[in-house]
Amino acid sequence: MNPWELAASAFGLANVVLLARRSVWNYPFGMAMVAILAIVFWNSRLYAVAGLQIFFFLAQAQGLWMWLRAPADEGQVAVRRLPPMGWPVVLISGVIGSAVLALLLAQTDAAAPITDGAVAGWSLVAQVLINLRMLESWPLWVGINIVSVGLYASQALWVTAALYVAFLAVAIWSWRLWLAAERLEP
Repeated sequence: MNPWELAASAFGLANVVLLARRSVWNYPFGMAMVAILAIVFWNSRLYAVAGLQIFFFLAQAQGLWMWLRAPADEGQVAVRRLPPMGWPVVLISGVIGSAVLALLLAQTDAAAPITDGAVAGWSLVAQVLINLRMLESWPLWVGINIVSVGLYASQALWVTAALYVAFLAVAIWSWRLWLAAERLEP
């Protein structure tokens, strides 16, 4: 069992539980998790998700800054909805990002170029939505986490696969919490 996977998992669980509760403190835990996972994924030849961790680190820093400036009620940031015109942008971005990454990865010794590219491409989109506090980020994370479990299990990254099962459960829970919070906000 890889101790780095275990450490990343501990930080990751703290990150998503705090994120579900709309606490700005989720970000330091997330930054620690992605820094460790970048190395774990690179060593497993999952290059897109390894590179994605660099994006996540920067996105976590941006999210921390954005959430610190966001309106808060009892320490929780406000939830927002994606405008209807935002959906085409989300869908096109996810599809194009995934396809481009998969094509690039197919030119390397990547372990799973299509799945690796899809997880990375859609994760980029979902993270941007999280930073913007968009409720619609959660159904994307549900789908991403389902695919991620299979990807990491296929590479014998069992601890990380288990972490993404937990992420899946937390994404479903978070979706419900954010829906309830959105109904309560003016």
